[in-house]
Amino acid sequence: MSAKTPRSFRALSLLFILLASLTLLLLGGCAGSDGKKDDTDIWSETKLYSEATDKLNDADFAKCGKYFDKLEARFPFGPYSQQAQMNAAYCYWKAQEQAQALVAIDRFIKLHQGSPSLDYAYYLKGLITFNDDLGWLGKFTGQDLSERDPKAAKEAFESFKTVVERFPNSKYAPDSLDRMRYIVNSLAEADVILARFYYQRGAYLAAANRAQLVIRDYDRAPAVEEALYLLVKSYEKLGMTDLSADALRVLQLNFPDSPMMATGQRLVKQRKWWQFWNK
Repeated sequence: MSAKTPRSFRALSLLFILLASLTLLLLGGCAGSDGKKDDTDIWSETKLYSEATDKLNDADFAKCGKYFDKLEARFPFGPYSQQAQMNAAYCYWKAQEQAQALVAIDRFIKLHQGSPSLDYAYYLKGLITFNDDLGWLGKFTGQDLSERDPKAAKEAFESFKTVVERFPNSKYAPDSLDRMRYIVNSLAEADVILARFYYQRGAYLAAANRAQLVIRDYDRAPAVEEALYLLVKSYEKLGMTDLSADALRVLQLNFPDSPMMATGQRLVKQRKWWQFWNK
């Protein structure tokens, strides 16, 4: 029995080597089965950065994002690593790859809290989640930011708020503040849309509660005018005449030229997002 053991062991070892070699050959065949070779694998750090920058300058955002990702992954401690993370986030954002853009910018913020570019990183994160470009469908339907899920708007608001509060002297602070105002107004509009929906379906208490929320949380937003109108009408429908009269006095005091009580419509000027809060 003992004399056969070494021979069996050698046979098993040989079989293992053959199987391992076959596996490597199969894996190699699969990797090259599409007939494409990734030339970037042999590029130096400098060449990879140069090529990625060229793609960025050529507005080839999908490719420049991948190149900067490769650069940061292959040379995580190189001189271009931080800039590669930032540029990858920007490229993915411009390529409308929001998820990848957020991964890249969140990674930068987490790893580089002492970076002199941190103000821009938060600003860029705000832009990524702000997403004011509604695309062709939004332009066709006339959809506004207030008619979409407010979660992203609130996340963008927090990023812009960080720029304004932590970096008040940043060149990105004024634009961040403008976008914060727009977001606040859009969130107010979203709640007014919901209050109007409740009112039109006879849910007057729900309409009054939502209108009160707008007045309380967004007291300087243009949507407050309609919120007060809905509050007046909802209390009226509920038979709460005193509360209705109080809401009417507040409406007339704050919006003396409002046509809402006469027409039920609010005059809304056509504005770009950066003009939205202007009356």
